[in-house]
Amino acid sequence: MGILYYGDARNPIQIDDLVLAHLKVVIATKLRRNESFTLSWRHPDGDPEGRSTIWLHPSIPLRFTFEDPVVPELQPEWITAMAMSANSSGGITLLTADMIPKVATDATDASDAS
Repeated sequence: MGILYYGDARNPIQIDDLVLAHLKVVIATKLRRNESFTLSWRHPDGDPEGRSTIWLHPSIPLRFTFEDPVVPELQPEWITAMAMSANSSGGITLLTADMIPKVATDATDASDAS
C-alpha cells in the first residue's frame, strides 16, 4: 500500500501502489504546468463510508511513498483516463482497473492485434 502525504494533513492518504504510481504521473504533469485541481476518492473498506476530496496546488507539498521498491509497469490507457478526469470540472477521480472505460481497453487490444 502506497501513501500520499498531502501538506501538513494529520492523516496520510493510503492508496494502492499501482494506483499511486499512475496517479503520480498525472499529478506531476498537472502541477508542473502550474495547474490546480481536485483529487477525489471513495473511502476504503474498513474506514467510515463516504468519499473525500482534496485541492491540489503547486504550493502545497506532496510526497509519494511506495511499499514496493520496484516501479510497476504503467498502463498508458489508465494514465489517459486519469488525465481526462483531471481536465474535467470534477478533477481527478481515483480509478481502478475495473473503472477504466471498456472502449479504451478495446482500442488498445485492437492495436496490439495488428
